[in-house]
Amino acid sequence: MPKELDAEVIEAAGGIVERETSKGRRIAVIYRERYGGEWGLPKGKRKAGESWQKTAQREVEEETGVIPMIVGIAGATAYLAAGVPKLVLYWRMRVRGKTPPFTPNKEVTKVTWLAAADAIERLSHPQEAELLRRLFRTTRCKLPPSG
Repeated sequence: MPKELDAEVIEAAGGIVERETSKGRRIAVIYRERYGGEWGLPKGKRKAGESWQKTAQREVEEETGVIPMIVGIAGATAYLAAGVPKLVLYWRMRVRGKTPPFTPNKEVTKVTWLAAADAIERLSHPQEAELLRRLFRTTRCKLPPSG
């Protein structure tokens, strides 16, 4: 077995965060400058003893400023992060209460709310785009290029 595949798996969780607007359903997509500039779904590493759901809720709140309510399971992605296997479980979430204005923080520079098809086109990682495509059954858009 290759050495990197024998490493401990990084466990992370996040959310497909939805809210209703006058223009229809919108999904939170975040921009992280610190990783060379990438658009992604809110997610982060699981702390010892923390449930997957609590991790997802904590990370979504930290990265977007909204208080999320889990309404279902969305799916998972798996990939190598700096050569180490990483598993991310995603929950489908709704915004609880009003959406406050976003304040940039140490992890996230920008949050934008997009229609599912637009979010798929914006996401930097094909695995996240495919997760949204399956969840929302959209065929109008293509996956972003890999790499």
